[in-house]
Amino acid sequence: MTDGTGGVVFAKPHLGRTTAAAEGDVVVFLIGMRINHFWAVHRWLPVMYAMPMMLRELSRNRTAGLLNHVLLTANPRTYYVVQYWESKDKLLTYAAAPDRSHRSWWTRINGYLRKSKGHVGLWHETYVVPAGAYESIYGDMPAYGLGKAYGVRPLGEGVQARDRLAA
Repeated sequence: MTDGTGGVVFAKPHLGRTTAAAEGDVVVFLIGMRINHFWAVHRWLPVMYAMPMMLRELSRNRTAGLLNHVLLTANPRTYYVVQYWESKDKLLTYAAAPDRSHRSWWTRINGYLRKSKGHVGLWHETYVVPAGAYESIYGDMPAYGLGKAYGVRPLGEGVQARDRLAA
């Protein structure tokens, strides 16, 4: 998070135990890339560049449906984004919209992948998690992940994961 001038602002933790205030189905989209050959920068850099462009576009237009995202790395070769979406329909609409960045980037990335001869790998997974099939707990944490996407609420004493999953 930034303060609007480029300075980083650190979120304050919510003290105690909280849980995500999500209700209904939750849509989680994972997308990532793997650098198979580091020396082929001209093959993987354009692929890596595309995601921040799309995330900026989505952050400027909240009605598109992206609620939150987390940028992660698994190792020096693999980078990915966990995205939380308002609905499956909004995710699919964004992906197919001809006036949004995804469509043109996807065409370009497919071209890069065809020419890359295995220098870079790309993957994505989409999960629509029904109500009652997810749970979360945060202890002395700022809103994060699902909790940042939907907000958090206090977690009552003695409430177990089994209870959160049944709700």
